[in-house]
Amino acid sequence: MGGIGKTTLARYAYDDPLSVQHFDIRACLTISQTYNIKTILRTLLRSIKDVFNSRVPFWGEDDESLKDNVYRYLKGRRYLIVMDDLWDTNVWDELRRMFPDDLNGSRIIVTTRESTVASYADSLGHPHQMHLMSVDQSWMLLKERVFGCESCPLELEKIGEVIAEKCRGLPLAVVVIAGVLSKKGNQRKDYWENIARNVSKVVYANDEQFNEILTLSYRFLPSPLRLCFLYMGCFPEDYEINVSKLIKLWLAEGFLPSNESKDMEELGYEYLEELVRRSLLLINKIGTDGRIRTVKIHDLLRDLCLRKCEDESFFCTINEFSGSFPQGIENSNRLSVFCNISGSIPSMETSTMHTILLFKHWAFDSWKCFRLLRIFDGLSVVIHSTSSADIYIGELIHLRYLALTCEPVRQTITLVSNSLYRLQHLQTLIFRIKEFIRDTDGRVVPQGLPQLHQEYMEFEFWRLPNLRHLILLDGFLPDPSTKSFEQISSMENLQTLCLMKDFKCSERFLEMLPNLKKLGVIYSYKSTYETGWSQYCLLNLVRLHRLEKLNLYAEPYPSLRAYDLPQNIAFPSALKKLSLSGNDMGMIGWLPNLQVLKLKRHACHGPEWETSEGEFCRLKVLLIDSTDLVQWTTESSHFPKLEQLTLFECNKLRGIPCKIGKIPEPFPGSTLTITMEEQYKYK
Repeated sequence: MGGIGKTTLARYAYDDPLSVQHFDIRACLTISQTYNIKTILRTLLRSIKDVFNSRVPFWGEDDESLKDNVYRYLKGRRYLIVMDDLWDTNVWDELRRMFPDDLNGSRIIVTTRESTVASYADSLGHPHQMHLMSVDQSWMLLKERVFGCESCPLELEKIGEVIAEKCRGLPLAVVVIAGVLSKKGNQRKDYWENIARNVSKVVYANDEQFNEILTLSYRFLPSPLRLCFLYMGCFPEDYEINVSKLIKLWLAEGFLPSNESKDMEELGYEYLEELVRRSLLLINKIGTDGRIRTVKIHDLLRDLCLRKCEDESFFCTINEFSGSFPQGIENSNRLSVFCNISGSIPSMETSTMHTILLFKHWAFDSWKCFRLLRIFDGLSVVIHSTSSADIYIGELIHLRYLALTCEPVRQTITLVSNSLYRLQHLQTLIFRIKEFIRDTDGRVVPQGLPQLHQEYMEFEFWRLPNLRHLILLDGFLPDPSTKSFEQISSMENLQTLCLMKDFKCSERFLEMLPNLKKLGVIYSYKSTYETGWSQYCLLNLVRLHRLEKLNLYAEPYPSLRAYDLPQNIAFPSALKKLSLSGNDMGMIGWLPNLQVLKLKRHACHGPEWETSEGEFCRLKVLLIDSTDLVQWTTESSHFPKLEQLTLFECNKLRGIPCKIGKIPEPFPGSTLTITMEEQYKYK
C-alpha cells in the first residue's frame, strides 16, 4: 500500500552507519511507473563516481555500454543498491545482469506495491510484507512528531488517540497530520477536534505528495480493475463488504469480461484477489474454506475513490440528507444512499440512472422514473405503494440484480411476484417479505400460517433464463415437475438456490439445475411431522453432480427435540462444504472432497461416534454444535488434514480423543486450532 513506510524502512537500512561502513558502494534508485533505463544507469554511475573520486564515463553512451560500465565498477566490490518503487518485472529483468554476484555480502533492496514483482525477484529472498501500524503505534508516532521529548497535554490525549485511529495505521498520513498539528498556535483543543473530524481532508489538502502516492496505485490498474476499484466508493465508510455480493454487483455492472473457459464468479474472485494483492483492499474475514469472505477499504483509499468517482461522474453518493438532493443527481448513472431519506427521489423521467444502492431504511415508493435500472440493491428497504403502477417491477426489463424487502400486504406481494418473470436479464434475485403479513386494509394476519407466505411468494423462476443466484429469505418455490414440460426450460446458469422452505427434490426439478453449486433448505416442523419425508425425495440430492455447498436443516418441533432429517441421504460426491442438523453420520465421512463439516442441532445421533480408516480424508474444518454425544472414538489417520475443531454445547462429551492432537501437519508450519465453549474448557 502506498504510504505504509516501505521507502522509509529501506532508507533507514541504507543510511544506517553500519551500512555506510560495511559497503564500498551505495546507490539509491527511484524507479516508479514511468522509468527510463538510461537515467537509472547514469544515477548508478554518479554514485560510483563519488566513491572513486575520478571520472567515470556515462555521458553519450548507449544503454549496453552503460550497463557494462556499471558491471565493471561493481565487480569485486561490496555494494548496496536500493531500487525503490519497482512496478514492472521487465525492469528487474533488464537490470539484474549488471549486478555481479561475487558472494561477498553485496545486497539489493527492492520496494514494491506489487506482490507479483516481489515474488518474481526470487533471488532476493523471501519478501518482507509491510503491515499497517496499530492505533497505539500511530499515536506514539504522532506524539513524537508533534511534541518531541515533551509530554502531550492531558486535554489533547483522547483527541489525539482519535486522530491516530482515523489515520488507519498509515505512517505517511500520521506524519502529514503531525506536521499540521505541530505548527505554532495549533496546540488548542478546538483545533484538534476539528482535525479529528476531517482527517482525510486535512491529509489531502496539506500534502500533494500523499495524493500522488495513493493515485499511482490507481493509475497502474488495468481498465476492468480500475472500474472494480472505483466501485468501492459506493459503500459507506468502515463498511464490511461481503465478497459474494460484491462480485454479483460487478457482474451485473458488466465489469467482468466474458470468458468461456472460466466461471464468471471465479473471474470476479480473481479480480478481488488482485486488488488485495495490490493492497487496495484489506481482508476483513476469511471463511472456513480459506477464501476471502469480507473486505474493507482504507478510509484514505476510499476518499481517493470518491474523488475519482466525482471527477469521472462514476457515482453520486448521499451521505446526509438535509431535505434536498445533490445537484446533478438527474445526470448520474449510479446512486448510493447512506442515510435515511424522506419521500421519493425527484422526478427524473429521462433519467439514465441504472444503479441504485440503498444502505438504510427508506420507503421506496416509485419505480416509474427508472426505466433503465439494471441494479437495485435495497434489502433493508420496504417496498410499498398505494398504486399498483408504482410497484410493477416487471416494467424494469433491464434489471440484472434485484434485492428487496416487500411490505407484507397481499396486494403488494402478489404484484411483485407476478411480475418477476418479465425480468429476462435478471442474474441475481434476493427477495424477502417482512415477518408478518397484513391484509390490504392493514389488519395483521395471525402468525403460524406459512401457507400465506407460500401462496404469495411463489413465482415461476424457471422463466428467467439468465438467473444465476436465487435467494428467497423464508420463501417457497413451486415444484415445476407439476407443470407441463412446454413451459419449463433448463436453468443452466443457476448456481445458488438458498433458504428455500420445504424444497421438493423431484427428479425433474433437479434435472433443471445441472450447474447448481450452492443449496440451502429449511424443512418446517409442520410439514415434516404431518406428512413425513418421502414427499421431499432427498435421495435425489445425489443427482446434483456439481453441488459444492449444502446447508440442510429441519426445524425443531415445539416442545420436542429437533425433528431429524431422514437417514442415509446420498450426498453428491462433489460436496466441499456441508452443514446439517439431525442425520446419520454413516456416509458423510466417505465424501471424497468434503473440506468443511458443520454438525448442528443434534446432528450426531446417539451417545457414541466412532470413525473408520479412510474417512474424512480431506476435511479441514469440523464444528459440532448442540449434541448429546458422550464418547468420541477416532484415530489421527481418520482426520489427516484437520486444521480447525470447534465444539459448542457438547456438555455430555467426556473428552476430546487424544489422537486428535497427533494429526500430522496438513502443510508445513500449520497447526490444529481447537475452540470450545467456555463452560466446557475445564473438562
